[in-house]
Formats: sequence, C-alpha cells, structure tokens
Amino acid sequence: MFILVQAHQYTRYQALMDQAFRLRKRVFHDQLGWAVTIDGDCERDEYDALRPAYLMWCNDRADRLYGTLRLMPTTGPTLLYDVFRNTFAGANLIAPGIYEGTRMCLDEETLSVDFPSLETGKAFGMLLLALCECGLSHGIETLVSNYEPHLARVYRRAGLAVEEVGRADGYGRSPVCCGIFEVSEEVRTRMQQTLGVAAPLYAGYRPRKIANSETVRISA
Repeated sequence: MFILVQAHQYTRYQALMDQAFRLRKRVFHDQLGWAVTIDGDCERDEYDALRPAYLMWCNDRADRLYGTLRLMPTTGPTLLYDVFRNTFAGANLIAPGIYEGTRMCLDEETLSVDFPSLETGKAFGMLLLALCECGLSHGIETLVSNYEPHLARVYRRAGLAVEEVGRADGYGRSPVCCGIFEVSEEVRTRMQQTLGVAAPLYAGYRPRKIANSETVRISA
C-alpha cells in the first residue's frame, strides 16, 4: 500500500521512517555517490528536521518498506533552491500549489523478494502514480524534482510527461536534471492506463478538483 506519513505520525510509523533513512543512504550515498549527509547507516539532512511529509510504499502492516520519497512545499526552504539551484536555470518554481519531491528511491532487493515478477521500471512508475494520486488528494498542482538523466526514460514509460527545465554537473557521478510535471486527473488516468493498474494505489486518494484559493496544505 501507499501512505502519506506526516509529522504527527512519525512515531506511529517509526519502523518505516528508520527503513527509509537507511534506504536513502544505500541509494544516494553508496550507489549514486552523491555528497549527502551520513549518520551511521542512515542518510538525513536539514530538510528532514523541518518535519516534511513522506510518501511510503509498504506492506499492509506498515512495517516493511518498498519505496519512499519526501514532499515539501516550495514556499519554504527546499533542497531545490538551496542546493540544486544550478539545475533549473532561474525558472520561478515557488508557489503554494508547487511541491518539491526529493529522495525518491526503491528498495529493489526487498521488492524482488515480495514481488519477484515486478520489473524495476514498473515499480518506479507505480511510485510515481501514487505520488500523482497523493498530490491530487492534497491540492498539489505541480511537482518538481531533481533526477539523473536515465530516469527520464522511466517517466516516459510510466506515461508521465516531465518537462526538463535545466540540468547541471557537479553533484555526483552523473548530471542532475530538474523537471516538473502536472498533477491532474488527466495525468493520473494516462499513467494508470500505461502501467496497467486497475485501481488507485494511494490509500488516501480522493478524486476531486480544488480551486487555487482552496489549496490544501500538507500539515507540518
């Protein structure tokens, strides 16, 4: 299942939180070679201290993690503006309806055990679809994220049209891109059809339209 863990739920989902920080260390430090902050076998940074929300893909008992990403409003401090500013060429990406998605990663080893027939590309697509559904349910209109160039193919195969607004070197072994994508029912439907997913993935999915003046904020 896919759930959103907000600040007031950290204690309830402590097992998932711990697994997420360990997974981030393995992916971003060990595999990708990014210059991230390491604390033992975990990766945490100052943005985690701001009590963001985390989209978690987990089992039904919520004690085994398959994938995760962090969500933060662009109206506050973000990794995008503070660290990856060179990747978006001066574009204005700050607005109440725009959220930053960072530290997206999968535990491929655990997925291969519990879902041996699930390809990694489709697994990434499912996490992206759940992210779109989560965004729709919380009044998010646009998502912005940094990613390595090879992930653009994964996005396309999931039916997601990501607009690259820039890229830069100097962050790791590969260039880092900055891309944005629309959060809408049309996008969700296209992704669902492309991935062959029959029902919504995000546990809190609510198909409704929200006017800009009624945007729902993810609580801190």
